[in-house]
Amino acid sequence: MYRNKNPFHWRFSRIFNMHEQCPVCGQQFELETGFWFGTGYVSYALGVAFSVFNLIWFWLFFGLSWRDNSVFIWLGVNGVILLVFQPWLMRISRVIYLYFFVYYDESTEQLPDPVNGHATKTIQ
Repeated sequence: MYRNKNPFHWRFSRIFNMHEQCPVCGQQFELETGFWFGTGYVSYALGVAFSVFNLIWFWLFFGLSWRDNSVFIWLGVNGVILLVFQPWLMRISRVIYLYFFVYYDESTEQLPDPVNGHATKTIQ
């Protein structure tokens, strides 16, 4: 789906460098203009779930209290972790959002390739 397999590329302009179509089946990735704007909702839900997960492990290992300001320490730790994982979260939100609209059927692997006219290779 992405041209560069590494989501943590040092040039942020290459994080979303995607193919126009799937190299295997030819499915167009951007279904309509502005299609990827909906990934903001998926990314938000993933960020909230990730923050809840961070809250639970922080609470279990270190405890959480207003008296010793550990809530603010958790906020800082959570912010740094979210910032580090943001490229991965943004990429996975695009994949999840695309799965909402495009159904993958394994039986279509054996259909003839519309471009070349022969059966596509099965991936093993």
